[in-house]
Amino acid sequence: MLPLVALVGRPNVGKSTLFNALTRSRDALVHDQPGVTRDRHYGVCRLDPERPFLLVDTGGIAGEEEGLAGATARQARAAAAEADLILFVVDGRDGPSALDDEILAWLRKLDRPTLLVVNKIDGTFEEAVRAEFAHYGFPEMLAVSAAHRQGLDDLHEEVQARLPEQGSGEALDEDPERLRIAFVGRPNVGKSTLVNRLLGEERVIASEVPGTTRDAIAVDLERDGRRYRLVDTAGIRRRSRVEEAVEKFSVVKTLQAIEQCQVAVVMLDASEGVTDQDATVLGAVLDAGRALVVAVNKWDGLTPYQREQAEVALQRKLAFVPWAEPVRISALHGSGLRELFRAIHRAHASATRTFSTSEVNRALEAAYQANPPPSIRGHVSKLRYAHPGGENPPTFVIHGTRLKELPDSYKRYLENFFRKRFKLVGTPVRLEFREGSNPFEGRRNELTERQIKRRRRLLRHVKRGK
Repeated sequence: MLPLVALVGRPNVGKSTLFNALTRSRDALVHDQPGVTRDRHYGVCRLDPERPFLLVDTGGIAGEEEGLAGATARQARAAAAEADLILFVVDGRDGPSALDDEILAWLRKLDRPTLLVVNKIDGTFEEAVRAEFAHYGFPEMLAVSAAHRQGLDDLHEEVQARLPEQGSGEALDEDPERLRIAFVGRPNVGKSTLVNRLLGEERVIASEVPGTTRDAIAVDLERDGRRYRLVDTAGIRRRSRVEEAVEKFSVVKTLQAIEQCQVAVVMLDASEGVTDQDATVLGAVLDAGRALVVAVNKWDGLTPYQREQAEVALQRKLAFVPWAEPVRISALHGSGLRELFRAIHRAHASATRTFSTSEVNRALEAAYQANPPPSIRGHVSKLRYAHPGGENPPTFVIHGTRLKELPDSYKRYLENFFRKRFKLVGTPVRLEFREGSNPFEGRRNELTERQIKRRRRLLRHVKRGK
């Protein structure tokens, strides 16, 4: 267990910038507007490799107890309550504020070890800034500029001096056996609610306001003897509706989470059916080649007639991913979650299955015998042999001649044949076609001395004949 340090303060004082500076990462979203961070975001500070500690970035406490601001404040308080040391971050340019005073009063009641960190001192008179915050009564005051990496060494030394050898924080491990699952979808389909339900706590903020989640939040879970890493992501909207720069950064984080996961769970709202934006999210998962499970949320809120209509719509709208398993769930009440995890494991097993060259060749031969390639302008493509080309997604490399002329319909036939032959579910299948190169292409035919003499004799006879 690593010592845990929590960054706490009002909005827009530079907590996320300080988090990125101490963890030497760009994991936390940073933008020059208040309220960018909402959920708890954990990282490891390894400035001293011998004594790493866990750092948690929190959303700004805005003095409100309702709505998103209240939920953000509760997340910050939860982080502070479990921390071994709290860094109370204030803005050196703005000076003390009434909100800073409120947060300080709460921290004193909490009675946890606390350091005052005055950020944004670049471009200010440091002694004057220190004098402004002197009435807070902290024996030590650290003046830093997170954006310019100023004063971070002194801050790190002071933090290390106050931390216990063992703490209450547990970092995300690097266990390769831990299955990485990303929950993706458009805004307000229940991704955060599902993650909280699985964890049994309000780990991430869930609300009816679209766009509540702004960052990709990773948490570890053990369930039924298996280990998982769940990643809650920001909702993806149509590009025309994405106006704020923060939301653009959030979408980038979501796409990165899709690339880095092993199984993507695309969540749909059963009451709204499959929208065009849902199809866009599915397309992003297909482009990344990730195993896919479709979770149809809020199924319990439908009447029997609405469920029949929803089933028809699912079959029609998901026809371009017929291999993806749809699972009907309720994130709020927890129904269907066992079947959801079964589908996740089936998809992962298919995506990571290994094949021998012999069985891939037998499958190609069977596909060829059942349905040979069509003739195109009097020429027929020849499929010579195949071999496995990778996993997640399963990839098969097919060698032959005239493969560039192979129709797309026949390529789809081969893909479906391989999928059915190997019983692959919940994963895309990729085929790579490679043609053998002609070793004499581009080389000029060089005649031997004997051929040159014979050619000269023939030319003399031709001239005499004229």
